[in-house]
Amino acid sequence: MTATVTDWIAYASARGDTVVDNAASAAALVRAIDHIAYRYLNRLLPGVDATTLAVVDPATYEAAKLELATPGFFTVTFSPDQQKTLTGVGDIKWTPVAGGKGGFESATPTSTMIAAMFDPYVTDRDGPYFDFATLGKTAAR
Repeated sequence: MTATVTDWIAYASARGDTVVDNAASAAALVRAIDHIAYRYLNRLLPGVDATTLAVVDPATYEAAKLELATPGFFTVTFSPDQQKTLTGVGDIKWTPVAGGKGGFESATPTSTMIAAMFDPYVTDRDGPYFDFATLGKTAAR
């Protein structure tokens, strides 16, 4: 991973965003690097090389953007009994997820942009592989 604040500034600028070269941006980038490493790079499919994977730095900059806007965005602390699923809209109803089923993956905030960037390259922790296109489990990609 070669993400830098300087390169993040250029990446953001090309997308009409502004990133300032300061301590807050540097800290957000470090937290983003951690998130990408622990959420995606440690789940790469066999044969995928993180050092040559073109999506790593752009995904890191996307994560850094979220971290800069809300420090700690990807590191929410909760107890397993706080996990719940929306089960009704009229008079809004929530149902607790039994025993925190789904583990940390189901409770960690997710960027759909970052998930889409890594989708072809990562395994799913809850099954062999996850196909985002059909939202169903598949045996292989």
